[in-house]
Amino acid sequence: MSHQPSSPSPTPHFITRRQFTASSIACCASTSLLASDAKKKFRVGVVGHTGRGDYGHGLNTMWLGIPEAEIAAVADPVPKGLASATKLLGGVPGFEDYRRMLKDVKPDLVAIGMRHVDQHHEVAMAAIDANVRGIYIEKPFCRSPEEADQIIAAAKRKNVKVAIAHRNRYHPVLPVLKQLIEEGAIGRLLEYRMRGKEDTRGGMLDLWVLGSHLVNLVHYFAGPPKACSGTVLIDQRPAKQGDAMPGAEGIGLMAGNEVHARFEMTNGVPAFFESIVKAGTVAAGFGLQIIGTEGTIDLRIDREPLAHIRRGSPFLPTAEVQSWEIVSSHGIGIVEPIENLGPRVAKHWLPGEDLIQAINDDRQPLCSGEDGATTIEMATAVSTSHLQNGARIELPHNSRTNPWLSS
Repeated sequence: MSHQPSSPSPTPHFITRRQFTASSIACCASTSLLASDAKKKFRVGVVGHTGRGDYGHGLNTMWLGIPEAEIAAVADPVPKGLASATKLLGGVPGFEDYRRMLKDVKPDLVAIGMRHVDQHHEVAMAAIDANVRGIYIEKPFCRSPEEADQIIAAAKRKNVKVAIAHRNRYHPVLPVLKQLIEEGAIGRLLEYRMRGKEDTRGGMLDLWVLGSHLVNLVHYFAGPPKACSGTVLIDQRPAKQGDAMPGAEGIGLMAGNEVHARFEMTNGVPAFFESIVKAGTVAAGFGLQIIGTEGTIDLRIDREPLAHIRRGSPFLPTAEVQSWEIVSSHGIGIVEPIENLGPRVAKHWLPGEDLIQAINDDRQPLCSGEDGATTIEMATAVSTSHLQNGARIELPHNSRTNPWLSS
């Protein structure tokens, strides 16, 4: 994955009526929202923590761009941060205690914005207990499968919709890519190849914080993982239990600045994740390639266009260099017709609209709590396998806690 996809071919490849219908349904959530529930405003309580994850990647301001929502209050335990947050959000009421906000304001939705994941479980459980209708939570979902299990069980009991802020998962090009794959656009599937951002966070931290986007996408395309085997290294030597230290952003004990993992997926196609500290580049890092016998699909995380395709065997050198073509929500080689799609994804407008529509339709969000739990299970399984000398770990695993905790 050392390349950067080039400019698209000028020759368009048009999609079928079925592709057009599927993508149109996926990417016009806001239109259906306006038609189905035009007068309703979902009241949002925003929770952040200045200096400890702040408000994530815009989980406070996103609601200003969603007509169906209105920010009712914001909570932040840091007075200076709270003052800034209330001003930024238009002078809404501010609370230093999020529990007081939940009690007094009774919001319909809660946005759990802090990037520091050690706060997610507590806030989510409190929000569910306060009878909110929906939760939008920064990734990664939580610190362990055990925490994920508890949040999901509590949400199910009260029919609370939980959506995870893997914003690329809501991109309308995904169902188009899935259909292209099913129709054989890249031949027989051979593997999913993921590389993390591989900056100073390379290794296990990269897998949790950034690689979570990638494994979440693999889960979408390939179904749930069935098993995992992994290797975790520190400066090229195997990491040991005693090497574990508290990870950044509240993730908990972890070790390793180099990770190599293999997942067996439901559809029978293996998925690989690799991350080595400082091995990445701005141009080529942080992506997923779906490799087939007759072509490759490339997804560049948090970029627009998100997807490109290159025809031909990826293993057969040819005299003529094959070019990369864009894939938009309307097909191969077609410039994206959805106006402002980049900001709608990057600013979480599509995810927020989907959460509201999921509540109205009584369905799961496109990236649900269960999807977030699978992502956590995959990250945890890599360490579990490594600490058992690379053993094949069947998923879901019976141990639901952090494997770096000494027994």
